[in-house]
Amino acid sequence: MIRVQIANHQTAVPVDRRKLRRAVRVVLQGDGIDEADISLAVVDDAEIRCLHRRYLRDDEPTDVLSFLLDRSAEGLEGEIVVSGETAFRVARRYGWTAAQELLLYVIHGCLHLAGWNDDTPRKRAEMSNRQRDYFARLDRLGRTSEK
Repeated sequence: MIRVQIANHQTAVPVDRRKLRRAVRVVLQGDGIDEADISLAVVDDAEIRCLHRRYLRDDEPTDVLSFLLDRSAEGLEGEIVVSGETAFRVARRYGWTAAQELLLYVIHGCLHLAGWNDDTPRKRAEMSNRQRDYFARLDRLGRTSEK
């Protein structure tokens, strides 16, 4: 079972907890992980900037941070932190909603927890393709469940 705890510490983007839980489960299960405890926090730019500075020595806000706490035969434990303010700001550039942008950040964070990296151009392209696949899959699931 994949357990997902969600904390919302921002007001820029409404948080659809059901949709975000589904996203975490779809991505992790799609990457072969059936047991996990995931903490997902939706924060503002000030909070993510603090974390980014503390853990990655970068004094700028970012879109998503992921922290793999434990990975064993029994499962995975991790944390994902996403910025609602960044999602709100960036979404306008791409002509879609802040909720869609936030969903993309959650997918990206899950892929990092599942072992994907984007530290080279080739890996970045692979991860980007994977993100698009999961985004499309979740969109199809959302349209199916709305009927």
